Amino acid sequence: MATNKKLNRRTKIKYRVRKKVRGTTEKPRLSVFRSNKAIYAQVIDDLEGKTLAAASSQPKDIGDKKLTKTEKAKEVGKVIADRAKEAGVENIVFDRNGYLYHGRIKSLAEGAREGGLKF
Repeated sequence: MATNKKLNRRTKIKYRVRKKVRGTTEKPRLSVFRSNKAIYAQVIDDLEGKTLAAASSQPKDIGDKKLTKTEKAKEVGKVIADRAKEAGVENIVFDRNGYLYHGRIKSLAEGAREGGLKF
């Protein structure tokens, strides 16, 4: 029952954030999803309805490195920055997707900034 309350709370926050955060062709949205095991990131153009780049902490993206979840999130941030640059994206809007901006979410954002994305 407690997880349902948490999920409902995050969903409310998510919709509140999404009212203001829109990805355009010039400035797409970097959306983050966090599960217990992995973290996923997508660069999305909301006007076209297309995903321009995607990365995750699964082995196919960052390999089988022995890292903590926070370190993996930073690596995912760097990978998504590289893939976004390949797609011709420099500036983005960060969508934390209802999660608090600390821990793995903050680490992913810092990795993306280090990779060269501006937001």
